[in-house]
Amino acid sequence: MDYNLITILGPTATGKTRIAAELARDINGEIISADSRQVYKHMDIGTGKDLIEFQKANVSYHLIDIIDPSEEYNLFRFTKNFQISFEEITKKNKIPILVGGTGLYISAVLQSYKLPEINDESELKKLSLMSNSELKQTLLGLKPVVHNKTDLTSKDRLVRAILVEKSRGKNIESIANLHSLNIGIKLDREEIKKRITKRLKERLSVGMIEEVEQLLQKGISSEKLNYFGLEYKFVSQYLDGKLNYNDMFQKLNSSIHNFAKRQMTWFRKMEREGVKINWFSPDNYLAIKNFVTTRLNETENIS
Repeated sequence: MDYNLITILGPTATGKTRIAAELARDINGEIISADSRQVYKHMDIGTGKDLIEFQKANVSYHLIDIIDPSEEYNLFRFTKNFQISFEEITKKNKIPILVGGTGLYISAVLQSYKLPEINDESELKKLSLMSNSELKQTLLGLKPVVHNKTDLTSKDRLVRAILVEKSRGKNIESIANLHSLNIGIKLDREEIKKRITKRLKERLSVGMIEEVEQLLQKGISSEKLNYFGLEYKFVSQYLDGKLNYNDMFQKLNSSIHNFAKRQMTWFRKMEREGVKINWFSPDNYLAIKNFVTTRLNETENIS
């Protein structure tokens, strides 16, 4: 296989960013983020940007801090941004490394979603004004059998699922000859839970609440923060007086645990659909590096 992309995926709190940074340093690569929230400026702690990892490794990154939280970002914009970044990196004879946990974005690249350009503002505003019940009816009208039940669990996932279904069968130019070597990072579920809880305590202690306060002061509404989900949803509810601190922590901690489970469900679904994912522990970087460099050398020898 002639690989021209490395993809590092996995659930939250498994150390993907550190591994991607080290790999980019060691194989002359650059990072392309596949995270639906890290595209936003001023949302650093809650999204876990960990830019220090890229800085320590002295590697360049793309699709982080590219728009304001007041703007809308969606799957179509991501695929266009990915294509631009991919071409920029390959023109420099470097290796693009796609890294993240947003399953929809990763699937769009690895499974070659064909998406039409939509009117971002009107389409998203129309969907955002609908209730969850109305969104479910809309999705089921487009796709009577929804195999991924997690698409029905939140407004964000409902909106994304509707956009994907509306796009089916309508082609835009896609990246030709994209062959990705896919590395999955996984841990025991109990270990992920421990890491999530520890990380949440750390984020709260270093200013996550203040980060949400600053977003509110910049004019980002509680409704928009609720759309961003997880940290921004529950911390804004705490600041609005809807939750006390302990309830906020417990609900947020539980929601992140469930989010990690949904991420793994998505990646397993990709595997069932034919995407080959090579799974590794985050504690064995040397094995990951050796696996990747061996496969890339095989590619060079073949060519």
